Amino acid sequence: MASRAAPSLLSQLSRVIGRESAQNELRWMRQALENPPRGIHPPAKTIEEMVARRVGGEPLQYILGSQPFGSLHLAVRPPVLIPRPETEDWVLRLADTLRPSPARPVSVLDLCTGTGCIPLLLCKSFSPGSVHATAVDISEDAIKLARENAALCGVTIPLPSERLTHKNENTFTPLLADLMHPDFVKRAGLHPPYDVITSNPPYIPQSEYDLLPASVKDYEDVRALLGDPDGCSSSALPEAERDKGLTFYHRIADLVHDQELLRPGGTLALEVGDGQADAVASILERKTSMRNIDVWKDPWDKERVVVAR
Repeated sequence: MASRAAPSLLSQLSRVIGRESAQNELRWMRQALENPPRGIHPPAKTIEEMVARRVGGEPLQYILGSQPFGSLHLAVRPPVLIPRPETEDWVLRLADTLRPSPARPVSVLDLCTGTGCIPLLLCKSFSPGSVHATAVDISEDAIKLARENAALCGVTIPLPSERLTHKNENTFTPLLADLMHPDFVKRAGLHPPYDVITSNPPYIPQSEYDLLPASVKDYEDVRALLGDPDGCSSSALPEAERDKGLTFYHRIADLVHDQELLRPGGTLALEVGDGQADAVASILERKTSMRNIDVWKDPWDKERVVVAR
């Protein structure tokens, strides 16, 4: 019976994503059912259910319930944004530029954290006591998932009263807050300045969002994707930068300048969308005192990260 089912499942999936991709995905589905990452259990209980969901357009990562990210295996589920390989690439590269130690730990602030992938990978990249990360998101689903991922990765979440006492551990503090709120820093309970600020903010313009496939729009939170959200006035932005998915970069630059969010000599790393790197670099140059600005390409030769110091 099983031998008959397998070709049927392969043909069903092949019609949707092609035979080679279908073969790979069937293998990953079986691995997730038979030998899932520690602490992660796929939401689907059978290979047939997995294939049916995939044929229906659901992203594979949500079906498997996990996504590799550097050395980590993270839990993923809708509507929280799925970590992408291009993000993994630049976080590993950023880690190579940092030299924290228990004697000289770094403080990290990650804005729009989603699964917590960026700060958690930084926490796991260095010896205990070297990194103290704070992660902020507007989504309750994201903050709940980030807390779960910290536990899966063995990264301590300190109680508020304990945040200064975990000197021999790397720590991760997830916070629910709206980055766009006028009193964001106070409402989030942040304690600037930070040595490193990272963000993969929403950056997709409405015109591009409208063209995204249903596999993205029907599952991932629009708040994690749309770069010019409703309710955020663009009238204060230069006309050439309106409706281009740049609203969050303006906000982050304003916070760095007005709220002294980043320590002098610190590092700011912002993931950007296709064709946005020059505009984001210009925003940082105009609005902050940072002049050492680089653009990093991803493995697919796209300008992917603006890094300022």
